[in-house]
Amino acid sequence: MSSSRAITLRSRSEDDFDVLFQIAGDLTTWEQRSAATPAPLNRDTYKARLAQIDADNSDKSVRFMIEVDGTAVGSVSLFEFDELARHAEVGIALVPEARGKGIGTASISQIVEFAFVRCNLRRVHLEVIESNFGAIRAYEKAGFVIEGRQRQHAWVRGKYEDIVIMGILRSE
Repeated sequence: MSSSRAITLRSRSEDDFDVLFQIAGDLTTWEQRSAATPAPLNRDTYKARLAQIDADNSDKSVRFMIEVDGTAVGSVSLFEFDELARHAEVGIALVPEARGKGIGTASISQIVEFAFVRCNLRRVHLEVIESNFGAIRAYEKAGFVIEGRQRQHAWVRGKYEDIVIMGILRSE
């Protein structure tokens, strides 16, 4: 990744719909983002889903767009907050042309810092399909460690794969 790139997290705007729709409809990464059966996505249905998520934030998710040099390239979120144990899950999704360039690592590092400093979390965790080597490498670069796996837990393109569970703890 070029050090001259400005990778920032910001709130979502209406201008981000096309990027989010592109990511949501990407069948090559569907199983990494959803437990639902892969299917073509309808723009109006997806727009309604985003509106409903915004209206009902009962899960208290924190969602950011990932921007590189002024262009939206993905999203990153904290969700499934546990207020008592002080932890949450993180998820990230990038457009294909932004993958493998260090953008994911930088974005994950930024949201982890946000989680620990601004949300006062103690732990952040995630789940990733075992064959997603690039993502696992990015998470490890950001400080995550493999904590375990759910064996043959995901059906991915015609075969079962393990789900790798990774986490990072706030250092004292």
